[in-house]
Order: sequence, then structure tokens, then C-alpha cells
Amino acid sequence: MGTLYITGNPQSDKLLNSNGTALLIGMLLDQQVPMEWAFNGAFTLKQRLGHLDPKKIAEMDPDAFLQICLEKPAIHRFPKAMAQRIQGMCAIIASAYKNKGENIWKGVTDANVLFERLRELPGYGEEKAQIFVALLGKRFDITPDGWKKAAGVFSDNNPRTIADITSQETLLKVRAWKKAEKAADRDKQSRPLPPKKTVAKKSLAKKKS
Repeated sequence: MGTLYITGNPQSDKLLNSNGTALLIGMLLDQQVPMEWAFNGAFTLKQRLGHLDPKKIAEMDPDAFLQICLEKPAIHRFPKAMAQRIQGMCAIIASAYKNKGENIWKGVTDANVLFERLRELPGYGEEKAQIFVALLGKRFDITPDGWKKAAGVFSDNNPRTIADITSQETLLKVRAWKKAEKAADRDKQSRPLPPKKTVAKKSLAKKKS
């Protein structure tokens, strides 16, 4: 069992803390929507489907699965794209990891192997994979050799991401951290954001030319 607190629904959080597939789905959906909404997606799917079986999800008719994702409240603001990614990820879990999401990290002793496995999943870019490694290390005590290096800056003690949330208080700290970094024009990794290019400046440049 993990120590993650996020959705505000004890049953949903319990599912995330005890089911690897649910946790992977939550992390997958954590993009351009509030964290609570994203990580509640797995619980929502389980309620609507009656299960969270990767093989069954992967084998569903894509249109039928999309309709499940579209039911109000939708699982994401971009339900079609996310439905496709969820089914793609579930297909990998079913075929390569004996139908259990947690087998992706079970028994893994090298964090680089874990990182590369995560990168093979739909929607898991470099940063998302790093955050997930940090999430496993901080909230689930899954710490293969080199996990801090694989997680990058997300392994530090700053309240940057979902990996740092164990309560309502820490959730607010993460939100405050993100807000402060954004105000300082920095990203999640505290790197300076590229200069903003405004439409007005582009229009002015065209006129001058």
C-alpha cells in the first residue's frame, strides 16, 4: 500500500495505493487537468466497467471504450486521445507484464530499467516517467538502485508534484509551489521558461517588414 493522497475520495485513493494499473492510468491522465480529476479517472473507469482488467480494456471496441470515457463527468478534457492511450497502455500491460501494472516495477533492481519500461508506455514522456519513478520511491518505498538519479529533480525535498502529496496540507503546498514557479517563469524542474512571444509583437514585426 502506498501513502498517496490526491482525489479527496478515500475509495479512489485506496485504489491508487493498491493497484498498479490504476496508478499508471492516473499518472497518464495527469496532463492539462487538475490532479484530482486525473487521478480519479481509474476509479471512475472501474465503477463504469465493473473492473480494471488491462486485457479486457485493451480488447474492448475503441468506440465503446470511448463512450465509457465520455460519460459525464468525462475522465479527461481530451477523452478521445486519452481513451486511445489507456487502451494502448493496457495492451502492453496485458502482453508484457502478465496483466498487472505493478509488474512493471515488481522485482526491478535497476532504476534505468524501470525508467525505460515506463517510457515505452503511451503518453509517458521523459518528465512523466521521471515523476512516476519519484512517485514510486517517495510514496511506495520502491527504490531500485539509482532511483533518485532516474527521477531527476523530482526526487528532491521540494513539493513539486504528485509524488509529494500525502494529505490535503501537502496538496496545497504542491499547488503553492507550482504557482510560485510559474510566477517566476520556471517549469516543474525549476528551469527558466523560454521567452514568451506575443501575437502583437509578431504583427508589429510583419508591419515593419
